[in-house]
This record gives sequence, structure tokens and C-alpha cells, in this order.
Amino acid sequence: MVERVMMKGNEAIAEGAVRAGCRFFFGYPITPQNEIPEYMSRRMPEVGGTFIQAESEVSAINMVYGAAGAGARAMTSSSSPGVSLKMEGISYIAGAELPAVIVNVCRGGPGLGGLTPSQADYFQATKGGGHGDYRLLVLAPASVQEIIELMYEAFVLADKYRNPVMVLADGLLGQMMEPVTLTEITDLKIPVKPWATVGVRKNEQTRVINSLGLRGEELEAINQKLQQKYQEMTMHEIRYEEEGTDDADLIVVAYGTSARVAKSAIDKARIQGRRIGLFRPITLWPFPTMRLRELARKGKRFLVVEMSAGQMVEDVRLAVDVTSAQVELFTKLNGGIPSVNEVYQAIMATAVKEVI
Repeated sequence: MVERVMMKGNEAIAEGAVRAGCRFFFGYPITPQNEIPEYMSRRMPEVGGTFIQAESEVSAINMVYGAAGAGARAMTSSSSPGVSLKMEGISYIAGAELPAVIVNVCRGGPGLGGLTPSQADYFQATKGGGHGDYRLLVLAPASVQEIIELMYEAFVLADKYRNPVMVLADGLLGQMMEPVTLTEITDLKIPVKPWATVGVRKNEQTRVINSLGLRGEELEAINQKLQQKYQEMTMHEIRYEEEGTDDADLIVVAYGTSARVAKSAIDKARIQGRRIGLFRPITLWPFPTMRLRELARKGKRFLVVEMSAGQMVEDVRLAVDVTSAQVELFTKLNGGIPSVNEVYQAIMATAVKEVI
């Protein structure tokens, strides 16, 4: 069955998770993502699932650990300072190699910050905000429809790699409403999890899940295994979108809300005869390094647009560093969303530098 409905981004996150087979949700309220737990409190009982409003973010992430360890599709959601509180638990989940989904609907910071949209959690998401050498797969939607699709993808990837996956949105995406197509998933295939701690029969080996390696060589072996898995993700799970990059002299690199604003600004610049392209990372980790490097080797120049002080720009510069490609940055700090005209002016100013 296919439905065409208007949905708020936060509601789409929740409905997408339900349709992906999520049956355990643990959360704690914080704006601007409160519609997620509100929606889940209604939907989980309808599908035979479990909703628990935990006493804190710390409790919520450890409940996810327990449900994931038992083989269930489980998730939690929060916003920036709430995700910071979950970081120890996220590191434990990664170390224990458990599939789980964490949603961050970002707001301004640092500290308590404010309620306005932000992209300043990029480092936290992609560089491992908790302790240890772990990685999250990080997906960044740019529309309410893509939220639905990436929530399904998040659970599939989490199970595939036995690894936590983060869906990184921002407050604007969480609060905006757009028409979406909802498709009933009739062939939902949740893999068998022989490692899950669901009890053992007589003569079966005891199942233990932890992230502990007391002896140095034991912990080193655990980390070597993890790094091999992350390398496999880098080889097979990179996703991005390009528009107009073939003939472009200047390529705007942006994700999420910033990419939507940038696209409108690029259309305006194209009308003025400027050859501008858009490169939108969908996986923030693994980052599409090699594709950006390939474009740089073709003589492309780059303008990174972010709703932060400039975080993704570091990965862009690392990607193209060997080519000496020019990388400019336009930012809107926490609390502000760049306007189409502001990005357009940044594009035109960067394009002029090319002529000089």
C-alpha cells in the first residue's frame, strides 16, 4: 500500500523507523526533536513494540544497548546536548558491536545553546564523540522524504555491520512539513542474529556481549577487527549526490538544510551564466573523499557551506589537499540559517576570485 501524506520531519523519522522494523524506542525529551518520542509513544503499542521514556539520556542509550544485545531493532533520538550525554553508551555499543540507530536533530551550541537549527555536531558524529577508536556510520538527509528512506537504510546498515548508525538532521529538517510517499514494506527481512543474548539451550555455548579487553593483546585484537570493519564500510557504503558538477568551475559542497539552500543559490547563479555545481555528501562517515579528490584533479574549485563555524570543510580540505585545489568556506554560525541570497553572494564572490 502506498500513501501520500504531509509529515513533519520528526514524525517521518519515527514512522520510517517503525516501517523499518524498529520495535524498541528509548528516549528523553529535548527540543527540537520532541515529536519523535511523542509519535513513538503512540505507534510502538500499535505495532506490538515498546516505548519507554527514560529518566535521562544516559539511561536511554543503555536501554538501547540492552535491547540491541537481545537482537531487537532499537533506537533512541535526541538533540545536541542530549546526544553528548549518550556518548559513553554509544562508545560501549560500538565496542560491543551492536546494531542500533541514534538520531540527532541538531540545535545550536555549545553548552545548552539554543533551539535554532545547527550543523555544529558534525565533529561529534563523524570523529567519534565518545572515547576509543570507534566509528559510526553517519547518514545526513536533506528532505522529509529522504528521512523516511534513510531511516530504513540506517537499520539495514546497522544489522549488516553490527554497528551503531547515526542519522544526523538539524532542527529545521525536524520541524518542517513536506509531502512524503509512504510505502508499506511487505518483505521486511530482519536477519537472524545468532550472537544475540536471548538465552541458550542445553549444550549451546554461552553468549556474552561486552566491550572489554583487559589484556593488551586482547584489546588490540578487538580494535584490529573493528578497524577492518570500518575499512569495509569505507569501501562499500559511501553515498553522495551530484548536480551540475561535470561542467562546473566551482562546486558547492553542503549537506542537509545547507544543501537545499545552496541548490537554490546555484540555480540563481546558473541563470547568470556561472557554471556552478552541487556536491552533497549523504554519508558524512564514511566521507566521499575519493570522489571529491577526483573532481579536484579535474581542476574544480570548492565552496563549502555549513551551519557551523566550519567543520565538514576540514574533511573537504583533506580530500583535495594532494591536488592543491582551492577550498573556500561560507558559514552561518549556530542560531542562523543561511539565506539563498547570502549563499548566492558567497558563490559570486568566490567565482570572481577565479577570474582574478
